[in-house]
Amino acid sequence: MFDKRRGNKNAVDHDRAPGGSQAPVMASAPPPSAVSKVAVIGPGICITGDISGTDNLLIEGQVKGSIKLDAHEVTVGKTGQVSANVTAMIIRVSGTLQGDLVGQEKVIISGTGNVRGNVVAPRVVLEDGAIFRGSIDMDPNDKVLKKSAAQPGKPTSAVTAGSASAPATLAKTADLGLKSG
Repeated sequence: MFDKRRGNKNAVDHDRAPGGSQAPVMASAPPPSAVSKVAVIGPGICITGDISGTDNLLIEGQVKGSIKLDAHEVTVGKTGQVSANVTAMIIRVSGTLQGDLVGQEKVIISGTGNVRGNVVAPRVVLEDGAIFRGSIDMDPNDKVLKKSAAQPGKPTSAVTAGSASAPATLAKTADLGLKSG
């Protein structure tokens, strides 16, 4: 076969796949700025205090305090132990979490997850085997969700266990104290 670029008859055409068909053009990877960064708290790390930022967060260690990443994801890995109120776009729990969760989009408690606290989110997923004790408020039109998203300095949830002054949305919540599976 003759290769015009090289001028010799026996050169291999690297743009063609075996059998003479045109090789597929590979899509380039998205630019680094389009890929979300993930901050990791490793299994040997213990943090006490308030966490906020502009990256997604993976927790495999221990966190005590509060976590506020409104436009990002917070993931508590299998070895993660969190004692904090968490506000994020998406919250995933595979480890242990004690505190209230406010998910702007959704909260996912995996089969290995153990959550003790109230959950406020338009979508909540409890996988088979998940342990959960608290209340769930899934009303996407609820003022609590909109208020907590709009006012970062305010408490994350107006729904508290045993509170006589809890809002009318408490009637819509489910008080679950069960282990699925």
